[in-house]
Amino acid sequence: MDALIAEIAALPGCRRFARVVAVQGLLVAVAGAKSAVGVGSRLTIEAHGGRLVQAEVVGFADERALAMPYGALDGVGPGARVTIEDAVPAAYPAQGWLGRVINAFGEPVDGRGSLPRGPQAYPLRRSPPPAHARARVGGKIDLGVRAINSFLSCCRGQRMGIFAGSGVGKSVLLSMLARYSKADVIVIGLVGERGREVQEFIADDLGPDGLARAVVVVATSDESALMRRQAAFMTLTVAEYFRDRGCDVLCLMDSVTRFAMAQREIGLSGGEPPTAKGYTPTVFAELPKLLERAGPGTGTGTITALFTVLVEGDDHNEPVADAVRGILDGHIVLERAIAESGRFPAINILRSVSRTMPGCNTAEESGLVAEARRHMAVYDDMAEMIRLGAYRRGSDPAVDRAIILHPRLEAFLNQRKTETTSLQGGYQELALILDDDGEVP
Repeated sequence: MDALIAEIAALPGCRRFARVVAVQGLLVAVAGAKSAVGVGSRLTIEAHGGRLVQAEVVGFADERALAMPYGALDGVGPGARVTIEDAVPAAYPAQGWLGRVINAFGEPVDGRGSLPRGPQAYPLRRSPPPAHARARVGGKIDLGVRAINSFLSCCRGQRMGIFAGSGVGKSVLLSMLARYSKADVIVIGLVGERGREVQEFIADDLGPDGLARAVVVVATSDESALMRRQAAFMTLTVAEYFRDRGCDVLCLMDSVTRFAMAQREIGLSGGEPPTAKGYTPTVFAELPKLLERAGPGTGTGTITALFTVLVEGDDHNEPVADAVRGILDGHIVLERAIAESGRFPAINILRSVSRTMPGCNTAEESGLVAEARRHMAVYDDMAEMIRLGAYRRGSDPAVDRAIILHPRLEAFLNQRKTETTSLQGGYQELALILDDDGEVP
């Protein structure tokens, strides 16, 4: 009843209309709406045959509003009637959304009927909580992946980036985090995902148990730039709803790069000048607004977020990766060479960092991690000489020790997607490896 009352109260008192005067590529020029709309306003265009096309105002030119559609423009031409929507774009999440798959508008796409409507509207472009009012990050969260739990410990409310090229194992790593993490609720945003992989991810990687405590937001790569961008906003909006209810939420988004590409497409269509690699200035303005929404709230709930970044050409210093790395609280680097060697997840421990470490660890845990990293660094530094046979055993005790531990540490970092390890279990395994004084195999 509360939801119905809120819906009735949101109905507009009057309706305003405009007309389409031109269609140029992906832009629709609308006349008669100048004083009634602003950037971000929603419009509904009536195409031939009665089909309704939702659009968003992205700019103005010659006293005309320039709008981009959320769907196809087939049937839209000069003279088409445009309805100006009064309501602020918002979602109405509810507890009943758990276990469901939705699109960027918050509509179900899993064929399981309608979604319950919550009583409170959550604006899709909600501002992050004030910095001075936010709680601090909490204790460590068990993500179920040994390499991350042990070497890149993540705290509740922390935001991490997963940086990788295509085909290096991002989706499988996300599925492991979704299935094995100890969070109360999982919110997964598949932004610009391949259409055929959505069902595979939900049925095979996530599975019924993972889906039961998750909400999946999907916008495939064939959908419009506005839909892909809004899917990212919807993902954070749903996560904020559960955070505000006191839940520890794990938010997984794949990928921030596709969000940036969608924003670039929108900006270029609206006439923005391209800058680095064609990205427009609004891309770098929108990224912190999106990413800062994750984290601790003003109450007891938290959003622990892991955002994937698809690095173009395996260049980890390309503009989006560089900008995101400066915003987040740590980065996990997946490396193609490690994946090609057969070790998954293909995390390069030496190039990855969690900015809450070592503050979240005990002295014993920090000692284990520091010692293991030291051995990895020594082996990495001498790897070429070892492979060429140029290093003689006994020349350097530190290198000898690194050679002994290398295969054991590699085995520790390797983890099947059907396998999980607890936080304490990971440290215990690492301690056993470092205490072993075995000989060089």
